[in-house]
Amino acid sequence: MSTRLPAGLTAELSALLGGGWRCDDAAREAQASDDSRRHGLPDAVAFPHNREQVAAIVRACRTHRVPVVARGAGTGTTGAAVASHGGVAVSFAHMDRILDIRPGDRCAVVEPGLRNGALQQALAPHGLFWPPDPSSADNCSIGGNIATNAGGPRAVKYGATRDNVLGLVAVTGHGELIHCGGPWTKVSSGYDLTRLIVGSEGTLALVVEATLKLSPLPQAQAGLRAFYRDAACAAAAVARLMAQPVVPAILEFMDRRSLELLRRNGSEVPDAGAMLLVETDGSPDALPDLLAALAAAAEGEGLLDLDVATDGIARDRLWAARRALSPALRSIAPGKINEDVVVPVSRIPDLVAGVESLSAACGLPIVVFGHAGNGNLHVNILYHPQDADETARAQAALPRVFELALALGGTLSGEHGIGLSKRGFMADAHDAATLAAMRAIKAALDPDGILNPGKLLPDPAEPGWRDQLLREIRIGG
Repeated sequence: MSTRLPAGLTAELSALLGGGWRCDDAAREAQASDDSRRHGLPDAVAFPHNREQVAAIVRACRTHRVPVVARGAGTGTTGAAVASHGGVAVSFAHMDRILDIRPGDRCAVVEPGLRNGALQQALAPHGLFWPPDPSSADNCSIGGNIATNAGGPRAVKYGATRDNVLGLVAVTGHGELIHCGGPWTKVSSGYDLTRLIVGSEGTLALVVEATLKLSPLPQAQAGLRAFYRDAACAAAAVARLMAQPVVPAILEFMDRRSLELLRRNGSEVPDAGAMLLVETDGSPDALPDLLAALAAAAEGEGLLDLDVATDGIARDRLWAARRALSPALRSIAPGKINEDVVVPVSRIPDLVAGVESLSAACGLPIVVFGHAGNGNLHVNILYHPQDADETARAQAALPRVFELALALGGTLSGEHGIGLSKRGFMADAHDAATLAAMRAIKAALDPDGILNPGKLLPDPAEPGWRDQLLREIRIGG
């Protein structure tokens, strides 16, 4: 066991937390990584049971200038919860209660360690659900969803996490509790600190309680699967689908490579240039008209085939290919760089074409799929980690993906956040004045910079991706 923490801090937090203060190697290692596979060993792990303990932890760490990193379930993909600067990892594993479910107000009050899946199970008997549904929905924590502004397929109709959080209680870098928002959907009283903290990746405050906006469970659901000649035709259909009055509950895109991969792995999908998965929800009486409107919008140039499903078994069949895609990626190569980017819906064909060109240039398979209704697509660069050359080419390809998204009027992330993986590109996504405003907010809420240092905001002295590329392998060169 090794720790760099001041003896005074260790003594204070050991007295505060008892067995909830861990400095042993096993506890530290268990909180050292996330699904990004990045690794940063904290010097100790704190397991608070209440908000007062969280505030005391932050105050003690501030006194000793020790970093504090909030930890949920560790399902993030950008390294946002990795203790890259050591310090104290604050695990919310013991703060996982549902404090209140208020069906009349359509809200729930929860602690940050609660798992998304457990919340949905508790809400179902009330005929309600919480809309954010990332791929890790069964296992991810509500605090992690809030930290990264998680989304998922339902975001096209119901919004991402930021659209579904009404209020927060959080501990700032001062070690003070602040109360933001509350159980209401309409408010005009000061700055909207709730929306500011959502997506801030624990760099502004540690969330200790959240009031969540709930939606009624759909009475009925139906879907359709549309195949197109190419990505341009599919993107044109997306524009038509989003322009008509019926907002799809889900609108997913899969490129030609995705479909080729599925066929190789036994899925029954035709040879096509792109596929859309569309779903609607509503009352049983209204559903046929809703589905008909979506089917009519899906019709157009380049449509090859259209499947409609109105019952549960048929819907499951439609979605089988989408669920099979992520596991199938590993059949190409064991290594995967998965980054989400956002472009205007009209630029989806340009993004897909640019990625195809990049794939040819770097000699690596790159698969694109994701949430077309939001222009939020996942770019998967596949490689063999044991092959040093392939690894270098994959890493060099990543900045080109971000460059492409920004050139198309897009941005770096729609739901995964920035963390460590995209921090170096923030100076290219935002101008100097905007970054200065972000840093001023950070300084106001965390004056000593102890909350999750080295994440999200770039260091002014660090180069952006253009300078970094000069030191990378040039693709095709």
